[in-house]
Amino acid sequence: MTLQEEFKNAAERSKTDIKERPSNEDLLKLYALYKQADEGDVSGERPGGFDFKAIAKYNAWEEIKGKPKEDAMREYIDLVNKLASK
Repeated sequence: MTLQEEFKNAAERSKTDIKERPSNEDLLKLYALYKQADEGDVSGERPGGFDFKAIAKYNAWEEIKGKPKEDAMREYIDLVNKLASK
């Protein structure tokens, strides 16, 4: 299985195999790693106002700016595996 296939498989498993709701920290990490692996570095304007959830997601993604897509895929797969095994 290629890394891309493993990544897509992990993305599907993240919706079905994780029984307990992950912590907010883990959810943000999942989001950021997925976006970095799928789209690359963060782009666009940082959300403003009182949309704290969108701001947190943007900030989490921005923190891993420059991480190669392959590394983000591997970390995402590892995190899904860890959360699914709980």
